[in-house]
Amino acid sequence: MEKVSRRDFLKLGGLALSGLALTDTPLDLYKPADAKGLVRVANINGIQIYDQPQYPRYNDQVKVVGTRKRDQLLYVYEKFQSETGPDFNPMWYRLDEGYAHTAYLQPVDTLLNETLPVENEEGELFEVTVPLTQSYRLTRTYGWEKLYRLYYGSIHWVKGVIEGPDGATWYRILDDLLKIEYCVLASHLRKIPASELTPISTRVAPEQKRVEVSIVEQRLWAYEEGAVVLDTKISTGIPTLQSTNGIPTYTPKGNFHVFSKMPVRHMGDGQMTSDIAAYELPGVPWVSYFHEWGVAFHGTWWHDNFGNDMSRGCVNMRTEEAKWLFRWLLPEASPPKMTNPGHGTRIVVF
Repeated sequence: MEKVSRRDFLKLGGLALSGLALTDTPLDLYKPADAKGLVRVANINGIQIYDQPQYPRYNDQVKVVGTRKRDQLLYVYEKFQSETGPDFNPMWYRLDEGYAHTAYLQPVDTLLNETLPVENEEGELFEVTVPLTQSYRLTRTYGWEKLYRLYYGSIHWVKGVIEGPDGATWYRILDDLLKIEYCVLASHLRKIPASELTPISTRVAPEQKRVEVSIVEQRLWAYEEGAVVLDTKISTGIPTLQSTNGIPTYTPKGNFHVFSKMPVRHMGDGQMTSDIAAYELPGVPWVSYFHEWGVAFHGTWWHDNFGNDMSRGCVNMRTEEAKWLFRWLLPEASPPKMTNPGHGTRIVVF
């Protein structure tokens, strides 16, 4: 195979995704020595790159020097706080061509894994460890057909092992919403060990735990015996979004209790489609429900714009923080089951 020069690689605007699994190209082949990390363009409309770490709407001297499409991968050289904001999230990346705001750039990695047996017939939790991977569904009429793209940090119920469309080893995934199965290349998923799922602070009395969410400040605090044990930015619902199901898109205020937890949930319209523009979010991780509309805390891979309202009602969190909260909140969720109901931790939204 002819080696692609770094210059030619940059002309592509990131990794050119192709093939069944989408991430088979060795990223280390192109990685510059001074790169600090890798990000994926998460915005359906792509992103713009500027010659300064500032939006043109705040400064008409700022120029657009490049654009990138959804799911392209970019190396970053620095993540920093810009003095010019925006105030709710002043974090920017320095890229090859210029600067891009963090809002729609997902930090990712490329970690390949050995295939492991699935010991529980009910399914086991696995995590995607590559920027994105293409799933396929085996149909009687058409054979193997593309389905969803699965993204870094998403969680899935794996039911077993199968020979995939390319003859390699793939995992069978059970979709918790549609109750269908589809498959993903096994090396792209990591089995989550039991040590990462055990409940946290189990000796604390239930009434001594609570969570507070400030919609104005876009911030969450978790309290344990009166002391703050988690303080972080979050993203609540956008009140002005158009709802397709009649449920309001703002995050409701009031006093609630967690009533169910799910380690993974397929959110969206529930379509079987390979259209990456469709509103389908299979594998949303670490979901803790506290309102009858289906409002929950959960991990988020489709934006990195915490501190600003971004959701359709839920409380978006960084995935690792949502995982910590999932383990800390009551009711307990160990061993992992699809649904963990119970009268749990008090939640205050104001």
